[in-house]
Amino acid sequence: MLPLAAALALTCLAGCESPVPFYQPGEGSPDDPVVGLGGPTPYLPARPGAPAPRASESGPSGGVPVAPAGGRVYAATGPGMLAPAARGVPPRLYVPNGPYIDVLDPAGLRIVGRFPAGAAVSRVAPSWDLRRLWATDRAHGLLVPLGPRSGRRGRPVGVTAPTGLYFSPDGRDALVLARHPERIDLRDPRTMAPRASTPMPCAAGHADFTPDEASLVATCTAAGVLVRVHLPSRTVSGTIRLPAGARPGDLRLSPDGSAFYVADARHGGVWLVDARHFTLLGFVRTGPGARGLAISRDARRLFVVGRGAVTAVEFGSRRIASRWPLPGRSAVPGGVSSDGRSLWLADPAGFVYALSTRNGRVLQSLRVPGRPAGLCVHPQPGRYSLGGTGLYR
Repeated sequence: MLPLAAALALTCLAGCESPVPFYQPGEGSPDDPVVGLGGPTPYLPARPGAPAPRASESGPSGGVPVAPAGGRVYAATGPGMLAPAARGVPPRLYVPNGPYIDVLDPAGLRIVGRFPAGAAVSRVAPSWDLRRLWATDRAHGLLVPLGPRSGRRGRPVGVTAPTGLYFSPDGRDALVLARHPERIDLRDPRTMAPRASTPMPCAAGHADFTPDEASLVATCTAAGVLVRVHLPSRTVSGTIRLPAGARPGDLRLSPDGSAFYVADARHGGVWLVDARHFTLLGFVRTGPGARGLAISRDARRLFVVGRGAVTAVEFGSRRIASRWPLPGRSAVPGGVSSDGRSLWLADPAGFVYALSTRNGRVLQSLRVPGRPAGLCVHPQPGRYSLGGTGLYR
C-alpha cells in the first residue's frame, strides 16, 4: 500500500490541472489572462471557509503577501502583486494638466517628463493588459495612447463625447462612456476601432462591474441614477434612482462582492447598493463633498475623498474608522501606491501630494504649474485593469 502522500501525488498527476492557463514569457495572446509565473497564486483561501492570510503575512520567500484580507474581489491587488506586463515599468504619476500630461517620479517627487495630450484631458487609465495608457480628451473627443515604457505618445483616436474609459473584465472590449448621445460605445481594446453601441437612459461618468463580471454598473451624476448594463446582451438590465438631490460619482465593489459603495457629493457620504439584487441598502455619512474613492491594499478600508478631508470606512463594519484633514479644499484621488503606504491625490489649486494610509499625514507634496485635473498611479498591483481610476482585479 502506497504511503498517503505518494497516493495523493499520483492522483493529482492523473486528474488535476490548473484552471487558469499559464504561459511562458512571450507566449499566449495579448487578450489572454495575465498570470504571474512564480508569483502568489492562491487568490482564494486553500480550504473553503478558511480566512484569507493577512496583508502582513508573506509567502515562502518572505516577499509578496499570498493574498490580502477582505474577500475575493481584490485578492490579486495586494502589496507588490504586479502582473508580468507591469514589472519593470518605472513607477510614475501621470497628471492631466491643461493641454499636457505631466509625468512625475514619486521617488523624490519631481517632474521627469511631459506629454502633449489635448485641450481638456481629464483622466488617464491603463489598458486592460497594462501595456499602455489611454488619456481621455473630452473637449476634442479623443483617446490618446501613451507608452509607459517608451515615453512616447501614439496617434489619437476619435471618439464621441467621452466621459470615461473602462474595459470588460474578460478584456475583449473597451467601453467608452459617452454623452450627446447618451450611450456606451464598445471598441477594440487595442486599436479602439468601433464595434457596437448600447443606448443609455442618462449620461454616465463612472463605472464598476458586478461580482459575476457579467454587468457594468454606471453612475449618472446629473440625473442621480445608477444604471446596470448586461454586457453579453448589451442591454440595460436595471436602474436605481437615488433620493432627491443625489449626485452619484465614483463607485467601488466591496471586497466580498456583496455591495457597491457609491460616492455622493451632495449628501456627503456613500450609498450602499446590493450588488446581486441591485437594490438600495443604506447610506454611510462621511462628510461634505464625497466624490472620489480608493481601496486600501489590504482591502479592509475604503478611502472617501471629500471637501477638505479623507474618511476611511471599514468594509467589515461599514463604519468610519478615521477622518483626516487635507491641505486643500478640493482633491482628486489617483490611487494607492504599490506598497499600500500612500494615497496619491491631485489638487486643482496646483499641487500633487501623498497621504499616509496609516495616519493621514502628508508624506510628500509638489507644487505644479497649472490646474491638475486628475492623477493616475502606474503601475499598480492587479492581474488586469478595468479602466477608470485605480480599478483593478
